[in-house]
Amino acid sequence: MITGGGGLIGSRIARLLSRVEARVTVLDRLDAYPDPVHKLFGLDSLDVELVVGDICERALLRRVLGGADYVVHAAAYADVAACTRHPGIAFAANVRGTQTVLEEVAASRARRLVFASSAAVYGSGGLESSGPQRFSEEQPLVPISVYANSKLWAEHQIRLLLGAPGGPEYTVLRYFSVYGDPQVPKVGSHSWMVAWLAMHARVGLPLRLNGGGGQVRDLVHVEDVAEATVLALVEPAAAGQTINVGTGKPTSVRRVAELVAAHYPEATFVETPRPAGDPLGGYADTTRADRLLRWRPRFDVRGGVARYVRWLTETPHAVPDWLTAGS
Repeated sequence: MITGGGGLIGSRIARLLSRVEARVTVLDRLDAYPDPVHKLFGLDSLDVELVVGDICERALLRRVLGGADYVVHAAAYADVAACTRHPGIAFAANVRGTQTVLEEVAASRARRLVFASSAAVYGSGGLESSGPQRFSEEQPLVPISVYANSKLWAEHQIRLLLGAPGGPEYTVLRYFSVYGDPQVPKVGSHSWMVAWLAMHARVGLPLRLNGGGGQVRDLVHVEDVAEATVLALVEPAAAGQTINVGTGKPTSVRRVAELVAAHYPEATFVETPRPAGDPLGGYADTTRADRLLRWRPRFDVRGGVARYVRWLTETPHAVPDWLTAGS
């Protein structure tokens, strides 16, 4: 069972599980994007059971969980800027919703829950450091946004409620900067930079570099993220572990913009202030992912950006109307 399986990451996980003939149930409110975007994710083309509903609806959640051996909890109000603007909504989805999921999983027959956490829990790391920082799972966590706080709370709560002898196991995955087709940005967001920059370039808008683009990200392709998540469901060594899911390679926002602009010769750049809650960033220590999941990413940033641009060329209707209205 996948909560939030109607989104970008959840739908890729569902697709991969379907390929290995797992019986998949998706629980999603389907309100994070307009219908045309959800159609791009292709969930309706998969052999999965789709249940439209909220993880806070306990009776519904209990029914959907009834036959699940494994659970991926990916449902969240998953946008840094939106969580900052609407902390009450973030609390309802990411805290109260997660608490409901954990209580019901603890009482279910499920063998393991994999939680989609975020590298946002690291914040900007040690501010005294210079240069790109390598984030390891054991270092102190300094979240600087509502979204990051909600993810860190969920990590602690998972450890409190799951993992007891005889009960469901858990694995926490800290996703770094996920990108890749068919990703579509949201209004007012400053996340999902590959999609943002590529779509701006396509419609002739300047490529916006918040804070000058010096922030560092570890860009990990959504197909790689889905593979790591499925492995975390079944790898024995992953039980009770927190694992980074990234490439282990730092890339600046400006460098991503340059890779995008290479495909759009007329592209221009504009520098804007860095928004609140936008971390300076860093890159993943991937030692645990390699050792515990036996997983390494297949996509590098250059190839992943080129793939996204090709997809956008082949799928021009993916550019949302609100963005084209600004061109």
